[in-house]
Amino acid sequence: MVAIIVMLTWLLVQLTKSTSSAVIAHVPQDQLASVHGRRMQTQTRLLARTLMTVIVIIGFAAALMTFPAVRQVGTSLLASAGLAGVVIDLAAKPLFGNLLAGLQIAFTQPIRLNDVVIVEGEWGVIEEILSTYVVVRIWDDRRLVMPLQWFIDHPFQNWTRSSSNITGSIILWLDYNTPIEPLRAEAKRLCEAAPEWDRRFQNLQVVDTSEHAIQVRVLVTADDAGKNWDLRCRVREGLLAFIRKNMPESLPKMRTEIRTEALNNLPLNGNGRQVAQHDA
Repeated sequence: MVAIIVMLTWLLVQLTKSTSSAVIAHVPQDQLASVHGRRMQTQTRLLARTLMTVIVIIGFAAALMTFPAVRQVGTSLLASAGLAGVVIDLAAKPLFGNLLAGLQIAFTQPIRLNDVVIVEGEWGVIEEILSTYVVVRIWDDRRLVMPLQWFIDHPFQNWTRSSSNITGSIILWLDYNTPIEPLRAEAKRLCEAAPEWDRRFQNLQVVDTSEHAIQVRVLVTADDAGKNWDLRCRVREGLLAFIRKNMPESLPKMRTEIRTEALNNLPLNGNGRQVAQHDA
């Protein structure tokens, strides 16, 4: 009897796995990177893994129930003052909590495979969504493993929730004498020459000031987060090179005012020349 249960459980798991693979294989390769394709992959794999987990649990329980001793122990425990129910509830809570979280993620889609997210202050890509945990590939190839329930209970940033297009910003602190129009024209030229720019939007504006400098912000768009990062680095380096070559006076500087009255009050040295106070 146990062998039949084990074989039936194995067949159901393999059938679920094959069905999942067949559904994903029917999605055209050019659509797998799209939002629709990633949604289908996520739902199919999560539902399949959740179903396989449930099949294994039911099969294991059915196999155990074939032994009379196990049934007797279970009956005696259930007959005790609810202690077994409390213990089982505490032990199964994390497992079933993650299973329910997996079902919720499969249908509501807060995350999908290959989504770009910021989790616990780390920028990464959703690499795997398994039955109980999610693997996030960090930008430096580290892996951050998070329980499924975490994505239901905590806020996080999803940069590709509705599309992979993204807008990035470049911040420069410059002197008040900086001419803005030549800088704006150079930013436009750099974007138009960059292969990462998606031609949607670019702009340069003075967005803030301090007692020493002005803050210039450049907004650029790209098809995804990786291209946007490269585009921002390219434009930032180009603007800095343009400023150093054509308007070095625009770099931030500290200004000091020296009054004539203060110079006239400096002491004289042996040659009759004024010296600073610390040289006197």
